[in-house]
Amino acid sequence: MILTVAIREFKSLFLSPLAWSILAVVQLILGFLFLSRLEVFQLYQPQLMAMDGAPGLTEIVLPDLLGNAAVILLLVVPLLTMRLVAEERRNRTLALLFSAPLSMTEIVLGKYLGILLFLLVLLGMIALMPLSLLAGASLDLGLIASGFLGLALLLASFAAVGLFMSTLTQYTTVAAISSFGALLLFWILDWSGQGTAGGSWLAYLSLFNHYKPFLEGIFDSADAVYHVLLITTFLVLSIRRLDADRLGG
Repeated sequence: MILTVAIREFKSLFLSPLAWSILAVVQLILGFLFLSRLEVFQLYQPQLMAMDGAPGLTEIVLPDLLGNAAVILLLVVPLLTMRLVAEERRNRTLALLFSAPLSMTEIVLGKYLGILLFLLVLLGMIALMPLSLLAGASLDLGLIASGFLGLALLLASFAAVGLFMSTLTQYTTVAAISSFGALLLFWILDWSGQGTAGGSWLAYLSLFNHYKPFLEGIFDSADAVYHVLLITTFLVLSIRRLDADRLGG
């Protein structure tokens, strides 16, 4: 049943011009940034060749590309998740879901999996950019794998937060704005805590601090566990919120 809900959500995304617009705009912006980094590499290539231990093509292009992708997708994911539950509540179809032979866990996981499938499509399209360089250059595949694993975990976290915010309201605009606010807070959480007693805790909760090591080719299980815990927390909160709606209705 989870897969059925997921496929329904995935198909409904492509019935909306919003999804196609997002795919096109994200590719256009990141494509421009990708080509800009390639131009920088070509400009400094003679100097890099004369240096010992100089960074290669992957080190110069990939971290910047994926760093920009994370910021852009922080803006984009709330637009995708805002309708997951809020639109069902606004259209008064949420009661139909409650009356179906589905548990709240199946509904939440199905909707979450549906949005994840779309984000994986988007991730695959972004991956085609650096991988296209394999036709004429040697790349650090380990760094590429680490970077895209980090971005995949980050997007999964974005989606979980966005889904929860969508369960709190019937207004899709409110869901999008609150999702963006929550994600931005998690992104910059450690800024206000620098030099204070609680700074280490705020730094640990920052999404950016658990994404940056992946861009450097460092895989730390603690960073992966952080994302898993964040995803689990917001999915559980979403399930509890829908359970409260069902019992209240």
